Amino acid sequence: MPSRERIGWVPTVAFGGSLIALLLIATSSARAEEPKTIGSIDRFDPSFDKLVPHGAKIEVLGRGYKWSEGPIWVRNGEYLLFSDIPNNVIHRYRNGKIDLFLYPSGFTGKKPFTGREPGSNGLTLDAKGRLVICCHGDRCIVRIEKDGSRTVLVDRYQGKRLNSPNDLTYHSNGDLYFTDPPYGLSSPAKQELDFCGVYRLGTDGRLTLLTKEMTRPNGIGFSPDEKTLYVAQSDGKAKLWKAFSVKQDGTLGEARVFCDSTKWKPPLAGPGYPDGLKVDVHGNLWATGPGGVLVFSSKGKLLGRVNTGCPTANCAFGEDGSTLFITAGRYLCRLRTTTRGTRF
Repeated sequence: MPSRERIGWVPTVAFGGSLIALLLIATSSARAEEPKTIGSIDRFDPSFDKLVPHGAKIEVLGRGYKWSEGPIWVRNGEYLLFSDIPNNVIHRYRNGKIDLFLYPSGFTGKKPFTGREPGSNGLTLDAKGRLVICCHGDRCIVRIEKDGSRTVLVDRYQGKRLNSPNDLTYHSNGDLYFTDPPYGLSSPAKQELDFCGVYRLGTDGRLTLLTKEMTRPNGIGFSPDEKTLYVAQSDGKAKLWKAFSVKQDGTLGEARVFCDSTKWKPPLAGPGYPDGLKVDVHGNLWATGPGGVLVFSSKGKLLGRVNTGCPTANCAFGEDGSTLFITAGRYLCRLRTTTRGTRF
């Protein structure tokens, strides 16, 4: 039985004939608050104590979002960006305050979006520090240039529109790896591809389908040595994570099931599916899933859980690299750890 600690950038720019506000002057409807706490810390293995100290708390930094996602720490600005997908915005957390950073974020169409998830999802930064966004409603991945304009990096595979890019990560060589489930489609009839793929966009602009064996690929991240690519699968019938070997040419080798949570029972069972993930410098996987953020060793052993008590979408290391920011449903949270992320 686990032990449980209970715990109570730029100016406005023109795009497509309309103004896109990187709204640094507007306040978010979900205001920053004095830190409160939620959830608990579940310890399944003594080694977890070296990662999350006793007494650590899940602090609430903001609340009131419809579905918070995609956190990324911007080091040169010392702030966190994160998506609220249904509201089609990106928020910024800085110095204890939250404001709107980008609207619209993932759907820029003129007609009303008829689905549930029009906005941005996963966010990352390229080698030059530019923001790269998975756009659900626009069904593409875009890069925000220094002048605020948008460059579409990829929107089609073999002439067919992508489903709705979900999450993404860069390899150190500059190749972009991403997942493409259908959650951002306005209706199932809009799906042009009959599979959900994991892709690599090379620095030469060539898009390669790496695998279509996963029914709902979601969170994605590399091991510290980049020899393993982890991919979460948010399928209620097969709630699991896979680990793919990465070949020298950047394609994927055989996959192994890293962990399968489909049949978990209490106390392991909890709200939420496998979703976003990050890796720390020791090779541990911090993966959102049933109950919150699950922490696995590189061998797949479950060490502990940051139990938010609600469906939890994603996480990211930030500040000095040891702070874990968590997007959990309507919340933005923070946890102080004693490890560091490989990328933040």
